[in-house]
Amino acid sequence: MADIRAFRGFRYDLGRAGALTDLVAPPYDVVDAALQQKLYDASPYNAIRLELTKEEPGDTPLNNRYTRASQTLSGWQNDHALRQDTLRTLYVLEQEFTVEGKTHKRRGFMARVLLEPFGTGRIFPHEETMSGPKEDRLKLYRATNMNISPVFGLYPDDTNDVFNRIESLLYKQLPTEAKDHLGVITRLWTITDEHLIGSVVSGMAEKPVFIADGHHRYETGLKYRDEALANGMVSGDDAPANFCMMMLVSMGDPGLIILPTHRLVSGFPGLTSEQLKAALEPHFEITKVANGTEAWEAIEMDGSQSLLAFHTKADNTWVTARFQNPELMAELAKDHSEDWQELGVSILHVAALNKLIPAKVGGTPACKYVHLLSEVEDAIKAGSCDLAALVPPATMGHVERIAGQREKMPPKSTYFYPKILTGLVFNSLKTH
Repeated sequence: MADIRAFRGFRYDLGRAGALTDLVAPPYDVVDAALQQKLYDASPYNAIRLELTKEEPGDTPLNNRYTRASQTLSGWQNDHALRQDTLRTLYVLEQEFTVEGKTHKRRGFMARVLLEPFGTGRIFPHEETMSGPKEDRLKLYRATNMNISPVFGLYPDDTNDVFNRIESLLYKQLPTEAKDHLGVITRLWTITDEHLIGSVVSGMAEKPVFIADGHHRYETGLKYRDEALANGMVSGDDAPANFCMMMLVSMGDPGLIILPTHRLVSGFPGLTSEQLKAALEPHFEITKVANGTEAWEAIEMDGSQSLLAFHTKADNTWVTARFQNPELMAELAKDHSEDWQELGVSILHVAALNKLIPAKVGGTPACKYVHLLSEVEDAIKAGSCDLAALVPPATMGHVERIAGQREKMPPKSTYFYPKILTGLVFNSLKTH
């Protein structure tokens, strides 16, 4: 089983720091310069000052964004704007959000989870990671000795048995609430009752955990732990550096949705729908449709991974493309499982973008990524891509099957919306 424990998190004293809405921030990987500045302006205690500290002219190895984050954290603790909870706690989160006009509520809880090297235990990654973000996060870990933001993990629980043990609490305790720049409302409750904590921990027995978001943070936690161990800073199995802070959500939670990640493709200048059809047939069945809405509705109604849709800039035309040659994927991606081969994003990249289209018209594809049809349509109006591709979202079944056999999904296969805010709880890697 994954080793899951309550912990004494650090949280804002709202009487000193102000309203939680002004203190929280999205994780670093979705913050641009404009949003960073907006969050800086919101409060001198906003978590962005730890999560993604500004670079400044004249930064040196001894005075830089990471050392400033460390100084800021120490200052907040010294003036008691940030305090450590006195009891070991599980932190229950509910995120209320709207996608394409429909409101959802996603629920889970934050705990400390024992770090395990991938491939050795019951914690499974599902995407590849990059070295740059890991080095950035490691510098922040070293400077602050703190989990600033949580990893997002999923566990199989078709009946939501584990969270059902918690749910009655939500009606007995008023939550702390924050609203982010996208309008997502996050509510936070605390569980300190040892019996209830024990019930949750026992309910998680034998359950694997699949990392949905935060692979870089998890791998950084492992690296930090190994460095602390080598430096004699890990006193035993219960040492804080052996753990990372993780938000855990049931795969059966009704508010758990995976958004598609559509592709805006450059590198095929002048590509027309007829050229596209000639390139993709006979491996795809091509059907012309009126617009992007009709194309996306066809994908949603179909419900499979085999139906894609394309818009060609050169003649302003939409088509759907149904893949009908799994033997081609078996040939082109023979090192991967059938589950991996059948993913819409796999079919798009391996068969269409990297093989069939370049073989017919030349060119080298380069992709940008968006999640909503409206974002695709905006890019088309702006003329910013030669080819737009709509793909169906991967399912939780794909995540569980592919990651469960220790295989990584293609990059940008999943987008678990919304992100989990930074600033709700911080986890010390030094202090119990």
